[in-house]
Amino acid sequence: MPPRSTPVYGIDTSVLVRLLTGHPTKDFAATSDALQALFNAEPTAELMASNQVIGEAYITLQHHYGLSKPDARDGLRAFLADGIVGPLNGVVVLEVLKEKKGAGLMDRLIAQDYEAQGLTVLTNDRSMAKVAGVRLL
Repeated sequence: MPPRSTPVYGIDTSVLVRLLTGHPTKDFAATSDALQALFNAEPTAELMASNQVIGEAYITLQHHYGLSKPDARDGLRAFLADGIVGPLNGVVVLEVLKEKKGAGLMDRLIAQDYEAQGLTVLTNDRSMAKVAGVRLL
């Protein structure tokens, strides 16, 4: 990846979940304040979430916040499309988040991450093997 002229930061799951949910309130406020200070110091800064962070947030939204899989997926897609955080692997991840049939979101994120590196995924999972760039062993 060529060097960028703007500072780019990768966020972890704790940051993404706080920005998505606003909870816990105290931690959300601290995260928001810290990010505001970052943007005040570096106005052109960009924030990115990796596929791993997106996947972990997807699971967290279901397990800790009681969201359904479709609601968690739709919330992530909307946030990453419109928010201050973008998907590290680009807008193709937003398309992955739209998929509702076949392999699950985690499998699709795994496949997309490998595809971004020019790799073919090997799997024993017949459902995952239907995803482009994935080969059944």
